[in-house]
This record gives sequence, C-alpha cells and structure tokens, in this order.
Amino acid sequence: MQVTFCRLRTHQWCFILFNVILFHALLFGADFVEEYFLHSLPHVDMKVLEIKEKARKLNMEPLRSNPSKYYVLSQSDICKGKNIFLLSFIFSSPGNGTRRELIRKTWGNVSSVQGHPILTLFALGMSVTITTQREIDKESHKNNDIIEGIFLDSFENQTLKIITMTQWAVTFCSNALFILKIDEEMFVNMPSLVDYLLNLKEHLENIYVGKVVHQDTPNRDPGSQNFVPLSEYSQKYYPDYCSSEAFVMSQDVAWMIYVVFKEVPIMVPADVFVGICAKIVGLIPIHSSRFSGKRHIRYNRYCYKFIFTSSDTKDAEISLVWMEINGGKECSLFETYYGLISCKLLTYLDSIKHFHMGTIKNNDMYLND
Repeated sequence: MQVTFCRLRTHQWCFILFNVILFHALLFGADFVEEYFLHSLPHVDMKVLEIKEKARKLNMEPLRSNPSKYYVLSQSDICKGKNIFLLSFIFSSPGNGTRRELIRKTWGNVSSVQGHPILTLFALGMSVTITTQREIDKESHKNNDIIEGIFLDSFENQTLKIITMTQWAVTFCSNALFILKIDEEMFVNMPSLVDYLLNLKEHLENIYVGKVVHQDTPNRDPGSQNFVPLSEYSQKYYPDYCSSEAFVMSQDVAWMIYVVFKEVPIMVPADVFVGICAKIVGLIPIHSSRFSGKRHIRYNRYCYKFIFTSSDTKDAEISLVWMEINGGKECSLFETYYGLISCKLLTYLDSIKHFHMGTIKNNDMYLND
C-alpha cells in the first residue's frame, strides 16, 4: 500500500509539472519561436562587402554644407562634438504639439542611461497649413529638437520620411552608435532598452532589431490606401522586417541602407521598405518580443519595467506610467515573472474579447442586411 501511495504521488507531481510546462509553452512559446527561429534564418548573399565599401566612401559634405536643400528645420550642429549612444527619432505629425510636449516631460526627457548619452529628436514633414508651420517654428526655437523635411507629412509620404531622417542621421549624427525609430503613439522604457543594447553580443554592429513581421503579404486591393501594384513589388511575401512602430538599427546599418535606397520601390509601406533594404545588404532582422509593436500590452508596473515599448498609450496614461516605472523599488525576479504572466494573460483575454465583439458586430451587420 505504501509503494502504491508513493507512486500515486509521483504521478500527481508529474501531472502538475506537465501542466505547468504546457501553460508556459502556450503563453511564451510564440515569442520563443519568433526570437530564436527567425534570428537563425540564413543570410542572403547580396554583395555585402561591396555595399559596405560604398557606405564607407560616402561623401555627405555637400549635404552637410547645404541642409536647406532637404530640410526646413535641421538642427545641423546638435550632434557635433558629442558621444551619443542612442539617437531617438520620434516620428510625429505636425499638428501633435501637445503629444510632443508630453513626451518631452516623460520618457523623452531621458538624456543618459548608465552614463550613456541619449539624444531625442522629433521627425516631421511639412504641414498643410501656415498656422501650424508657425507653431512648429516657435516650438523648434524653444526646444531645438525638431527635424523637418521638405515634404508634406502624409500617409503616402511615410517612406520618404524614413529616407529623409536616415539621411539626416548619417549626415549630421554619424557619431551615434544606435538609432531608434519610434512612433509618437508609443511609450518607451529607455533604461530597459539601453540595457538591452549594452548586452548585445554582435559588437554593436549589423543591428536591426524590433518586433519582426514574418511572411507579410502585399496589399493588392486597388481601392486600399496600402495598395502595392505588382509592377512595384511582384513577390508573394515581403521579406522579414521590423514593425515601424519601433525598431533600432546601428549606425553602420543606417549607412548601408542609405546606399541602397534607390534600389527599392518607394510605394511599399515604410517599414517594409527598410526590410527590403536590409535584405539587400544581407541583414536578417533580430526579433525581440519586448518591442510590443501593434499588439498593446495591458499595463502592469513590473511588466512595463521589462518591455521596451508599448503602443497606443493615451496622453492621460503616459505620466502615470512614467512615474511608476521610474519611481519606487526595483522589481524582483518573482515580481517580474508575475508581471509578465499577468499582463500577457490579460492582453490575450483582451484580444479574445475584441475578436468576439468584432464577430458579433459583423454578424449583426450581416443580419441587418
């Protein structure tokens, strides 16, 4: 009887252990597969050495001496004589001055992490109204942190915006080790992101990291705003690319991508454009699930101290989140674990609820028809 009882307890523990492992596999399995499988994909041989040599020989002096050819506001000397670890480019719309001011007071106010300097700038295109442009001029004069390209800031010009701002980075801020492209709707945990970059094993080169989108298909609907004709891109799938909400590239990658800009169709989405350029120069994007991308992460202090970015953060939330993750004690290993479990579960539940409500709405529309 005693032996049978011990065996029964052993089976119980095995059953519990199996369910614990299964639970974690289901919860974190997708992120694990993305981070390690996608990162291990083979490189494409595309004359990388030749491209690197062209990048080294680029002469940006003509643009450096005449920035007004491409920029309304350029802040040409802001990087001069500085050792910058991370250049943070916040892609903002001209009329969103309130959001920019809020960012300046919260996560955009971080100028150094662990002694490594950070420079935060706002990337804009031109406004359609003279009144808004005058407000931007005043804002720039006050803060000296706006780069404005000579193009209309619109949905159709987002790829041109990436080109113009990458050009600015390699021309006027080539001393920055890393470049962060981030949308103004995002919240960024700078200390966490910098700590990650400091621990990269690739010796701070060939870095193109973010939330990787795998096997995305071009939009072939002529009536869609995202329409991409076969004449512009004929492949079934886009190459892997980092979601445009937030990604980081090292300075050498910015130079190589700048070299091949003219080889890539400009009508594809902005983040896809960068991904195609990366493929041409032989780079595989590095995936990290800590870039939340479009999938919003339900707020949890311990979770937010671990992740790098979160999307769709409302103005009213930013100040609270910023104070909470920067104040108080550090998170213990158990608290971080608890935070990740809870915010992931709540995020998945939110997704299921959103999908369920969307299905009900669609069915109601169908029945009404």
